[in-house]
Amino acid sequence: MNRVALMMLVGNLGKFLGTLFGLLLAAFLITQQNAIFDGLMSRTYGAISDCGYADIWVMDPKVQFIDDLKPLPDTALQRVRGVDGVAWAVPLYKGMLKARLDNGTFQTCNVFGLDDATLVGGPPVMVQGSLADLRRADGVIVDEVGANGKLARPSAIPGGKPVPIAVGDVLELNDHRATVVGICQVSRTFQSQPVLYTTFNRAMAYAPRERRMLTFTLVQAAPGVDHRDLCARITASTGFAARTRDDFRTLTYDYFMKYTGIPINFRIAVGLAFIVGAVISGLMFYSFTMDNLKHFGALKAMGATNGLLLRMVLLQAGFVAAVGYGLGVALAAAFGMATAGTELAFKLVWQTPALTALAIAAMTTVAAVASSIRVMTVEPAIVFKS
Repeated sequence: MNRVALMMLVGNLGKFLGTLFGLLLAAFLITQQNAIFDGLMSRTYGAISDCGYADIWVMDPKVQFIDDLKPLPDTALQRVRGVDGVAWAVPLYKGMLKARLDNGTFQTCNVFGLDDATLVGGPPVMVQGSLADLRRADGVIVDEVGANGKLARPSAIPGGKPVPIAVGDVLELNDHRATVVGICQVSRTFQSQPVLYTTFNRAMAYAPRERRMLTFTLVQAAPGVDHRDLCARITASTGFAARTRDDFRTLTYDYFMKYTGIPINFRIAVGLAFIVGAVISGLMFYSFTMDNLKHFGALKAMGATNGLLLRMVLLQAGFVAAVGYGLGVALAAAFGMATAGTELAFKLVWQTPALTALAIAAMTTVAAVASSIRVMTVEPAIVFKS
């Protein structure tokens, strides 16, 4: 009977393809929109993830997310180093500075100033040059996306491709010379601005002078020390906020979830995808069932029970749901691969296909229940009606 059910399903090719299209469209849009949302939100805390050596970030208690810059007093570093359980602590400058290119244009950049001695907090992957090159005179390291994009020089040929900034090229930061000594790969930023790395003292010279210049203190816990316990000791001893890397990522993520319109916009898109997919697939599957009522009536006249007919309808719904889900998720994954390396944020985590599977299951369950009620109440005499 399973074979008969599937033959009935694919025999009506138009209704089968219509139902399949509705589920495919819903699976694609739900997966794609959620992956774009996850990718966009991961950019909000990308700088925290890139700084892998630091167990704990120390900051002003009023800081709400990574780009909410409230500098610490100059004495903060030594006070943190004096807390029991701290293996080492180094300064980190983070700020937004305008870079003047050699063609006279300006571009706002994310600038990180690393500890001069250890260079802790540097980029995770170097494409050209090495992190140690930052110790060269006026040295800065530029992220690869920024070098090929917003920091690239216009082509000398009208309509030609921009010329990426390269090692040896010169920028100007706040009237100070900066020489590119390396190209790196980092997580994309939420604002999609170029990222520059330099030393802490050099960043102090580049940045407009303020009373406080220390943005964060990066801490590594001593072996065997619980990170959250150490955070509590740092806060009690210094009065500054101390958060583990994961807690700081969560703080940043929660801020954007709470205070921006990003979540509601994507929820609307996903909700519309669910409704459209449910309406198309549900109506098409119900119409298919109505077209095959005579066949179900004939089976009932030959002794098929309501339970058997119900299993046939569920098999048909499950088959079309599995095919539509698989094609939709595969198409979304292909979309992500095709847009890799572009400005579009796309991050496909395992929870997204699982959420899509639940949505597709809910759609097909409703359609199957509505159809099965009509099938189980059909009279065998319908076979003899015109």
